[in-house]
Amino acid sequence: MSKLFMGEDFLLQTKTAQLLYEEYAKQMPIIDYHCHLSPQQIAEDIKFENLTQAWLYGDHYKWRAMRTSGVDESYCTGNKSDYEKFEKWAATVPYTMRNPLYHWTHLELKRYFGIEEILNPSTAKAVYDNASAQIQTDAFSIKNLIRKMNVKVICTTDDPIDSLEYHKTLAESDFEVKIKPAFRPDKAMEVSSAAHFTAYVKKLEAVTNLSVSSFEDYLFALQNRHDFFASMGCSVSDHGLEEIYVEDFTGQEIEAIFTKVYGGKDLSLIEQRKFKSCMLLHFAEWDWEKGWVQQYHLGALRNNNSRMLSKLGPDTGWDSIGDFSQAAALSKFLNKLDSEDKLAKTIIYNLNPADNELMASMIGNFNDGSVAGKIQFGSGWWFLDQKDGIIKQLNALSNMGLVSRFVGMLTDSRSFLSFPRHEYFRRILCNLFGDEIENGELPNDTKWVGQIIQDICYNNANTYFGWNDK
Repeated sequence: MSKLFMGEDFLLQTKTAQLLYEEYAKQMPIIDYHCHLSPQQIAEDIKFENLTQAWLYGDHYKWRAMRTSGVDESYCTGNKSDYEKFEKWAATVPYTMRNPLYHWTHLELKRYFGIEEILNPSTAKAVYDNASAQIQTDAFSIKNLIRKMNVKVICTTDDPIDSLEYHKTLAESDFEVKIKPAFRPDKAMEVSSAAHFTAYVKKLEAVTNLSVSSFEDYLFALQNRHDFFASMGCSVSDHGLEEIYVEDFTGQEIEAIFTKVYGGKDLSLIEQRKFKSCMLLHFAEWDWEKGWVQQYHLGALRNNNSRMLSKLGPDTGWDSIGDFSQAAALSKFLNKLDSEDKLAKTIIYNLNPADNELMASMIGNFNDGSVAGKIQFGSGWWFLDQKDGIIKQLNALSNMGLVSRFVGMLTDSRSFLSFPRHEYFRRILCNLFGDEIENGELPNDTKWVGQIIQDICYNNANTYFGWNDK
């Protein structure tokens, strides 16, 4: 007999898996240590006007699915009404079966709004009206959406030139959930366009009230921002990179490269790589000096569709998995920092599943016993934060390292309705352990296994980052 769709045993194939989830995983709070949520929206505790605003604005996962299903761009990023956009999403959902969007959609409707109906064109109006009526109430303000999911810490993603004014507001408020900034200096090392880089430096000068005329000045200004972020409670950096850059360089070369690009002249590819290599090392050393955790998201091939990039800008759904050569460069980078005793706690995220074992084995080279799980193989992200990708990441980490020391899941999301992805991950995690207990591959010691489950869900991250105990 078939099971009820997304019932209490959703993704839990054995009694032991169900026990592990219900008695150990389900109750654990959430530390969402990497996402793209808006600190301004949290600080202002806004209420969305309808479900479309909360669910479809900025969600390039859904936009890609809608486009694939033949939906015109006007219903994704265009000027159609919010309800017209929702109708097109509801018409797309039945075609998303076996895509994680199908599970996420119905899990979010259930957990936030208590809506059990399967979303399709015939239920669209009722679902929209029901959810929109709820989301307009005080109980569904952004802070209450966060509270509803038992979230304790959220770490946003912030450019070095960000004022962090809304983080300051939140830190001084009585909001019990910690909202932390992360230092994301991707634009500070992006020198593919001299014009864009020069404009960025001008903004850096304005926010620091410092004059930049040399590379040394530039570093000083950026370190000023790194210090400022630390003063605002930041203890995490993040980098979104195709690959780690480790070209050899000299100080004179970098000064000449900076003078060239800041003078408005575009750089050669090798000059760009040398500059990025230099910047990555400086950022990593600053992180180590302050005891921060550094994160590297590797492997995305971004902005593939130049026509749509020109029309809509980045982060609108035109990125994919890349096939960059990662091992040698990552080894060289980590080894240089480690050899100088300047390697901070590090999380490495991989976007190409072909590199899972590569990453899972690489972290073992630099786990030196000073901290449990000092170097982490990060959770499946972006195209891999679905059932198959999560299982593959967990299995690679289990086979090559210690999954018991893993710091667990994150949303990496721009949506305040995405926190059930932690539940999705936890159910998959419990099913893996439960299945192996029932197969006799692991001892039937649910108390100990349950402890490991709770550690992966919350305790490891709480210890690793140290946010919730301060």
